[in-house]
Amino acid sequence: MTYVIGSPCIDVKDRACVEECPVDCIYEGQRSLYIHPDECVDCGACEPVCPVEAIFYEDDLPPDLEPYLQDNADFFEETMAGQAEPLGSPGGAAAVGTLPFDTPLVTAFPPRATASPD
Repeated sequence: MTYVIGSPCIDVKDRACVEECPVDCIYEGQRSLYIHPDECVDCGACEPVCPVEAIFYEDDLPPDLEPYLQDNADFFEETMAGQAEPLGSPGGAAAVGTLPFDTPLVTAFPPRATASPD
């Protein structure tokens, strides 16, 4: 079992969850964050600190966010645009940094409008 990040994170990437994660299993793509399903220890520390309520335990995913369970796994197991091979399990997000790709589900999500500076 694992925690999953859904569409509310797309184009937000607050990163409070990254700071709270004790095992460094939350990776950053261009538009969203992804939880590595094999590295996550199901501690739940990330869920309450997410300001946009994008993180769910996989058994508690609302029906409209269920595709994100497979999507989070695909981020690590599929070859994405700009990659020579799947990311796999690098053993920690800090050493990897922001990755230059997202999954097709995230890429297809309409960009969110951002507030203009005053």
